[in-house]
Amino acid sequence: MLLKVCGMRDEANIKGLIALTPDFIGFIFYPKSKRFVGKNFIMPLVPISIKKVGVFVNEALPNLLSLVKKYELDFVQLHGNETVEYVNEVKMNGIKILKVFSVSDVLPIQSMKKYLSLVDYFLFDTKTPEYGGSGRKFDWSILKQYDLNKPFFLSGGVALSDVDDIQDLNLKNLIAIDVNSKFENSPGNKNLALVKELKVKI
Repeated sequence: MLLKVCGMRDEANIKGLIALTPDFIGFIFYPKSKRFVGKNFIMPLVPISIKKVGVFVNEALPNLLSLVKKYELDFVQLHGNETVEYVNEVKMNGIKILKVFSVSDVLPIQSMKKYLSLVDYFLFDTKTPEYGGSGRKFDWSILKQYDLNKPFFLSGGVALSDVDDIQDLNLKNLIAIDVNSKFENSPGNKNLALVKELKVKI
């Protein structure tokens, strides 16, 4: 299973994480997030083997495109209420896309079908007013309803102790877990020892 570590912004912490070789590193460009990178963020050099993911929530398209170019992002994670038309515009600019669906007790399969041809992956997170980062889980067993031909990431309160349960779900399209708050010393500062343990476990 692949690993995405999200909510990074501190230079030394990012460099420490890079040494642990996750598959994806997430940087949050949503100003209302506790883990917002800030307006003057300087990104350390990230090896091409680790994909850089910019997390956006209902961002104006010109600003999104500008930030993708500035930070040479490999993916954008669209975490808001982005329309099919908006996502298509992003795709037409040659950008790889993770589209987030916030879940409580049912998968919005019909809504997701509209994005199937446009995105590279779906990502399921727990539904909250803050667009993620809550540290709360949804009922992962509902993922057994998922029957679309698109791989997905699992997010939402994933902790080290959850790995066995996630693997036991045996979900064929689950290709990555996305961790954040359960691996932090403080918002935006990851506990690298915990991440290292996670890498061994998955």
